[in-house]
Amino acid sequence: MLYQFLGKVPQIHETCFIAPSTEIIGDVVIGKDTSIWFQTLVRGDVNYIRIGEGCNIQDQCLIHVTRDQFPVNIGNFVSLGHKVTIHGATLQDYSFVGMCATIMDDVVIGEYSFVAAGSLITPGKKIPPGVLVMGAPAKIIRDITEKEREIILRTVKNYIDYKENYKSLEKFKLL
Repeated sequence: MLYQFLGKVPQIHETCFIAPSTEIIGDVVIGKDTSIWFQTLVRGDVNYIRIGEGCNIQDQCLIHVTRDQFPVNIGNFVSLGHKVTIHGATLQDYSFVGMCATIMDDVVIGEYSFVAAGSLITPGKKIPPGVLVMGAPAKIIRDITEKEREIILRTVKNYIDYKENYKSLEKFKLL
């Protein structure tokens, strides 16, 4: 589940929940109260990955980097829906990426921006704070609504609660 790579060992805060089928490799740092869910791969082998506090990286996500060019930086309280792919990108605090979306190299997603499910954000795009983006390739549709802001906050809270439930079960404690 946790692998050293070329002398780099993943650093995971003790308050995290890491599902047993997750693989975390190399130069990866994961902040407090973050959860990484089932069958997710976080591969910091040829560059680094930093994941902040209170994030939820849901089932079957893939997070990877570009050698010597684009690491992955995920801020605090970020949500990645099921089967999201992040490659060499930056996601600022409270950003939300819907299921099956793909975020490519050198992309920056602004705070409280909402990436719709199934979207493709092509290399180098800079998404400003507080907008909804969707499509393949993704385009800015509009500012997020108050309801969407509430979804972002509720998802973060829910996943912090979920990870506490899993951590309380002996079978799911990080060994």
